[in-house]
Amino acid sequence: MAHRPKHKGGVDPLWRAQMLFRQRKFQLCADACSKLLAHNPYDKAAWYLKTRALTEDVRISEIELEEEGLAEVLLDDNQVAALPKPGTSFSRPLTDSRSSRGTRPVSKSGRLQSGYARPGTQGARPSTMEGAMRTARSATSRPVTSASGRFVRLGTASMLSGDDGLFIDVSKLDFQKYSRRPALARALCLYLLHVVNDTVKAAELAAQATQVAQFKDWWWKAILGYCYHRLGMLRDAEKQLKSSLKEQPTIFATMLLAKVYIRLDQPQNAVECYQQGLDQFPNETILLAALARVYEGVGNVSGSVSKYQQLLLSDSTNVEAIASLAADRFYNDQPEFSLILYRRLLQMGVQCAELYNNLGLACFQAQQYDLCMNCFERALGLAEDDTQSDVWYNLSHVALFLGNITLARQSLVLAVTCDPTNGEALNNLGVLEERLDNAGEARGRYMAAVNASEHIHEPHYNLALQAYSEGDLQAAFQESTKALALFESHIPSQEILRLIRSELEQL
Repeated sequence: MAHRPKHKGGVDPLWRAQMLFRQRKFQLCADACSKLLAHNPYDKAAWYLKTRALTEDVRISEIELEEEGLAEVLLDDNQVAALPKPGTSFSRPLTDSRSSRGTRPVSKSGRLQSGYARPGTQGARPSTMEGAMRTARSATSRPVTSASGRFVRLGTASMLSGDDGLFIDVSKLDFQKYSRRPALARALCLYLLHVVNDTVKAAELAAQATQVAQFKDWWWKAILGYCYHRLGMLRDAEKQLKSSLKEQPTIFATMLLAKVYIRLDQPQNAVECYQQGLDQFPNETILLAALARVYEGVGNVSGSVSKYQQLLLSDSTNVEAIASLAADRFYNDQPEFSLILYRRLLQMGVQCAELYNNLGLACFQAQQYDLCMNCFERALGLAEDDTQSDVWYNLSHVALFLGNITLARQSLVLAVTCDPTNGEALNNLGVLEERLDNAGEARGRYMAAVNASEHIHEPHYNLALQAYSEGDLQAAFQESTKALALFESHIPSQEILRLIRSELEQL
């Protein structure tokens, strides 16, 4: 055993470093291991522990979803169906009564607004450069350029934070030697993935370790599949992950395989993968939450709610499940149940502007007006620049219901000031201007709403209604057609088209 210096209090330094690691004080643990390695550079235990500490300090769970960057979207060679059936692609979700535009708001890509913000929930895979450059709310804010770029920045920052410079020189590593030492090889592979961000080297080490294990180690196959996933080699990743699951069914490999199917825009295969995982691991909360997200992504709200309810039976404090169920109850005209769930989040210690905003809306719909305004005041006090616009927009609805047109208009103006691309606020401002007999100003607001938010149908309908009242049947027909293209079940737009046809027939 290698000789190690003693601590002042007589405590073994390696044992103290292990305790720091267990307490999740990773930087202190790495510093303690650095002192041990300075005394004895060949101390494998200290090298292993420092590698683990540096990795865990910056590690992002491999099974969590991440936003697809601009490079991943535009340089993806995988073919996706141009006109998929509803419910078989994230780009074309189902449109039943619970997921209709008439009952729930949608994002710019047509997907339902989730009750819980997660990566990838606010938009589907864009098909054009213009769509890829737009974010979920703003048409001018900068999109994620590359998912791998985030890992590069994290890795660089973590390496520069050390006082002893570069810890491991990747170019001088002998992977053949490390592949024969499973414990060291696993720690080194995760270090290469999360700290150095050298996915190619990590894949090389995983491939050699798989050969040494005679292709019988499920973990190495799963990690190799994850490396292929990060490199964009999705079909190779699918083969490795299926082989890993055949060797040993695990939650880790199941989640990674489902990520591959989601990246390939194959939600049905992802659902089947999660279902097989639940057969092996009944009531596993990670799998239930992931399955609910996929159902929500394809517009199957009933299936999503069912899985979230099943998830709460196993984990009654899951914030995502509570928030998603509260949003579903709110949009199904059950604000009292929604209010109970949001209050549960407050009792759990969740404090954010979005929660108080939703509480204010739930109190308003439940006719608890004394609590409604207090919640909105708290929301405005906690809101950041990107959420203030939504709070002011919701506050305008409360003001309209109370008959305070002045407050409603001021709230909408503030909403547009905080976010000039808030199409809903621009549209409602146009409605107020039209009620004040400012037809020109109203038309300008409607046009601004169309340019800011191309996914909403209301400004098209309002333009059609205005054009029809002025006798411009051609413009009314064009705008009604655009509104129905966005929301084919919109009855007022259908009524305008019917009136136009009846007048043309009389001519």
